[in-house]
Amino acid sequence: MLLQSHRLVRSMLLLATVMLSSCASMPSRDPLQVTVAGVESIPGEGMELRLLVKLRVQNPNDTPIDFDGVSLNLDVMGRDFASGVSDQAGTVPRFGEAVVAVPVTVSLMRMARQVLGMLDGKPVDKVTYSMSGKLHGASMFGTQRFTSKGEFELPKNASAAGAVDAP
Repeated sequence: MLLQSHRLVRSMLLLATVMLSSCASMPSRDPLQVTVAGVESIPGEGMELRLLVKLRVQNPNDTPIDFDGVSLNLDVMGRDFASGVSDQAGTVPRFGEAVVAVPVTVSLMRMARQVLGMLDGKPVDKVTYSMSGKLHGASMFGTQRFTSKGEFELPKNASAAGAVDAP
């Protein structure tokens, strides 16, 4: 009986060693660089706004990344704004890039909350956003998560800029 328990312990130690060495030998990857390449309006239902967000995904690694599905969450001014998924599949080439389109939905309630949050009496000259998501890997360990932040400035007094003085 004692001999069997020693064999079991040795087998478990051997298995743990093999598992740890296989994890250590996996290639490390630099994070993907993802930016918004474009946004288009698409048809939605009654109480929602639908947008097609085009993401430029850059792969700074020396191996291609195959994906089969994308998810995306967008926050604007620190608040949840839109989310979406796509079953798009493809490959981001090694040291290359690809444009991935993800339809997202913005509910009327979220949109109203954003507008009310911007009308708190303080002037708003820039809008901050952050996004997070993942490219679901075609292989078991291939899922790549990404995050990105940015801001854009609103035009100063947009209504006055387009006005023409009357003679």
